[in-house]
Amino acid sequence: MTTTLPAAPERLHYTGDDESDRLLASDPLALLIGFALDQQVSVQKAFGGPAELRRRLGHLDAGRLAATEPAELEEAFRRRPALHRFPAAMARRVQALCGHVVERYDGDAARVWADAADGRDLERRLKALPSFGDMKVGSMLAILYRRFGVRLPGLEERLPAHPTLGDVDSPEALARYQEQKRAHKARMRAADDGK
Repeated sequence: MTTTLPAAPERLHYTGDDESDRLLASDPLALLIGFALDQQVSVQKAFGGPAELRRRLGHLDAGRLAATEPAELEEAFRRRPALHRFPAAMARRVQALCGHVVERYDGDAARVWADAADGRDLERRLKALPSFGDMKVGSMLAILYRRFGVRLPGLEERLPAHPTLGDVDSPEALARYQEQKRAHKARMRAADDGK
């Protein structure tokens, strides 16, 4: 079953940079790359990465990125200012993500969710993406549901109860989300320490 996606939002308010925020809303691969980079850097830095990578390479094409010589892609990540605190590792992760999109979805990142049969299938597809753990999958599910209007049987029940980037619809909401995320992580750490 193929799901027809409603119109994408005009922008996702994750970076404070209009070009980057518009790219995240209009290019599914950019959104996935932003999530791949969303580790040990700020949300703004991670999700600003796809637009900067596109500027440096002249494209954001999954097939071309997957086929890029690894040293060339790493150089694009290392170029000052570096796209991430760990440019070499993130270049490899982005390349693996693009390879997966090419292999499983013919290079069309939107098919990750557009071709999903239901919420369980979508969750499985997202978990199979390189660099996507449970928190990223939950956040992506919430974004697709709340920002892109994706409706699949059983999707709503799979949405996380804690705050995610799916709740962010303005710069102010991003600031609230970041504060809530810090508090949520502190509660998780405290719970783990108490075991």
